[in-house]
Amino acid sequence: MSDNYPFNNDDKNNYQNSSSFIYENNSSPKNPKKHTGLKAIAFVLSMVVVGGGSVQVYKYMNADKIEVSDFDDSQSNTETSRAVVQQSLPDSSIAENPETKDIPSLIEIASRADAKSLPDIVDTIMPSVVGVASTFEYTPDYSGMGWGWGFGIPQQPQTQELRATGTGIVMSSDGYIITNAHVIYEDEEYKCGEAVEVSVVFSDETEHEAKIIAYDTETDIAVLKVNETGLTPAEFGSSEDLRVGELVIAVGNPLGFDLFGSVTSGIVSAKNRKIDINEKSMTLIQTDAAINSGNSGGPLLNSCGQVIGINSAKMSSSYGSASVEGLGFAIPINEAKIIIDDLINYKYVKGRPQIGISTVDVTESVSRYYDIPLGVCVQSVQEGGAGDLAGIQKGDVIIDADGEPVTTADELNKIKSNHKAGETLTLTITRAGEDIKIDVILQEANADKGTPFGDETSVDDN
Repeated sequence: MSDNYPFNNDDKNNYQNSSSFIYENNSSPKNPKKHTGLKAIAFVLSMVVVGGGSVQVYKYMNADKIEVSDFDDSQSNTETSRAVVQQSLPDSSIAENPETKDIPSLIEIASRADAKSLPDIVDTIMPSVVGVASTFEYTPDYSGMGWGWGFGIPQQPQTQELRATGTGIVMSSDGYIITNAHVIYEDEEYKCGEAVEVSVVFSDETEHEAKIIAYDTETDIAVLKVNETGLTPAEFGSSEDLRVGELVIAVGNPLGFDLFGSVTSGIVSAKNRKIDINEKSMTLIQTDAAINSGNSGGPLLNSCGQVIGINSAKMSSSYGSASVEGLGFAIPINEAKIIIDDLINYKYVKGRPQIGISTVDVTESVSRYYDIPLGVCVQSVQEGGAGDLAGIQKGDVIIDADGEPVTTADELNKIKSNHKAGETLTLTITRAGEDIKIDVILQEANADKGTPFGDETSVDDN
């Protein structure tokens, strides 16, 4: 581990991971190398101008032509804005309400006492913000579409390329970079798995190949490494110190690298918002700072310019019949530090409990056909694993865990996750028509045991 490493020691589809996915019809992956002037992915943006007069800067206001001078060191934005507001108000209003002279701006109200100016924050963080471009290999599945019957579909599916873009944060001067796991690992729509190639683009437009050190899909965190030194690491703060209503700034690459380093601001809407994203329960920072596709893995900063969150997801623009805006989510940096530490040191997250089985959910139709109860059917048992040592066998149907009924692997995993490695999980299984209670002493999930993220495998019914 580097000496420069800073860390020591109800509809799921309404939430979107904020990476930008692009389909490319190529038969072989590209091989990006170091070069300058990169424009990794081009987008044609349709821009609509609404109310042209509203975007003009007026030099004069009111009949008295009050001049709004350019900002300099002797006059702050707040003072200038206050002067304009006061000139626009009737004299009687100012006389009757002298407190209006001291009305602070929203940024002043939401900022910490030791806050820095927004331009200074942006200047400082930009060298530490990178673009992440991932290349995935995808083979279309033509089964069930007439493939092989001579209807013009290729006899052999051709491997295609998928490109995803996101954002990353430089965390050490010798090349460690953090981002979201879903930027470099795709297992939702296309089931591509791990990216075959990852490159990182810096604010000076230089590109470097990156190595995937490790990633954790449960917390959506990944660590990359570029073979470079002298990088500018970001400053990390404490998400525990955040207050609801506090000013935050998001930096990232929405919609790809044409909008590299876009900056948005807002407030903390909630500190510990519990939501489910892709069937995973997460506790995140909620903010109304704009977070869009491509912002994944970028920094959420406090008003001192410290990273206090990793931007991860947004709620889609349509939630049932309602239209929603300003609902972005970030992983608290205090929780992320623990995961990042383990990923760098051990390549997996320590302490995660594991039973050591693969399973398939017993649906109602399967239950009726085979005359077995609803639950989680064991497909295989890892030799020497916790389940094997406890006596679990292939074909057992798990119907209860710690006194709670379970019908899916997700329900089983949620109960299992309440334990730590070394603790006991009590399962009720059905075997040959008989219910049996089994105490399982959970083992630590790690890469050597084949399940680096500690989840039992849920196999889809055929």
